[in-house]
Amino acid sequence: MGHRRDSAHTAGARAGPDKQPHEVAAMFDGVARRYDLTNTVLSGGRDVSWRRATREALGARPGDVVLDVAAGTAVSTVELATGGVHAIACDFSQGMLRAGAARPVPRVAGDAMALPLADASVDGLVISFGLRNVADPDAALREFARVVRPGGTLVVCEFSSPVWAPFRTVYTEYLMRALPRIARAVSSNPDAYVYLAESIRAWPDQPALAARIQAAGWADVEWRDLTGGIVALHRARRP
Repeated sequence: MGHRRDSAHTAGARAGPDKQPHEVAAMFDGVARRYDLTNTVLSGGRDVSWRRATREALGARPGDVVLDVAAGTAVSTVELATGGVHAIACDFSQGMLRAGAARPVPRVAGDAMALPLADASVDGLVISFGLRNVADPDAALREFARVVRPGGTLVVCEFSSPVWAPFRTVYTEYLMRALPRIARAVSSNPDAYVYLAESIRAWPDQPALAARIQAAGWADVEWRDLTGGIVALHRARRP
């Protein structure tokens, strides 16, 4: 993958906006109708390659059962469900699940901190651009370890910190100024993207997130930067 976390030391995470689960669910209900289009525009079309990289990092084999948490409209789940992989979309926003109802993957409503699955019931778990919206990300990471079988894989695809300092400054300005403006033109609920921009800015960087994943009980934690660190893929193994 790239960088690896071998120490048990947990770095402090930057504080993010308060997240009340019902408020976040309602927010995503409000953006569901044009969510996929908005993501493509805001990412400059990079969302397609990010989904492909996430599937490749997971490395699921034919017959594997994979849970896609915070799956939204299940675009990411369809990407995972290739080559005989049984991928299940899970999201706590009913609006998101309805918006993706036509996609040919099974769907289940569920909270990342209390998944409706039995212990050790899936071979792998993916969460893309959703962990930072969970009220307690550390509790969610522990819950993921509960439902993944020993030896199974976790992949977290999330916005992160650009590795080149000058670009990191420009990117932060884009998040807080340009992103909400673009969202007003394409999103069904542009005000929600102000919250999303703030949540990205407040999210821990790559080493800090790796430390939190390890502290939640995962092993062999490593990460790979995508698009200069705008996005990072963290992968870990269930011991």
